Amino acid sequence: MSERHTYRVIVRGTWDGLTEEARARLVAEASGHGLDSMRFTEEGTLSYEPRPLKHFSMRFVVVSDPADGEEMAGALAEDRAETTLRERGYGFTGLRSTVTDLDTMKINRKSASRR
Repeated sequence: MSERHTYRVIVRGTWDGLTEEARARLVAEASGHGLDSMRFTEEGTLSYEPRPLKHFSMRFVVVSDPADGEEMAGALAEDRAETTLRERGYGFTGLRSTVTDLDTMKINRKSASRR
């Protein structure tokens, strides 16, 4: 069995061309999409500020072959974000992602003398 890596991906974007209905829904549901909702999940979690209703982010966990690399993990997360946002009827533009490979991330531990 091939090795798999777990990536945390943050996809950011800008709301664009929102209908009045979509805008009203986002504002009404904003309390469920604030700082408390920022979790990394396979299906993604959406977070944004309702005023001004301008930018958003989605957080994903992507598990894939390390040979595909961070670029592929970012592309997969952006595709998931596009699908989710379109299904909800939300217009957007400018998706970009930041990827962290949890399996290669260095953890700096404090030495006993620094505690």
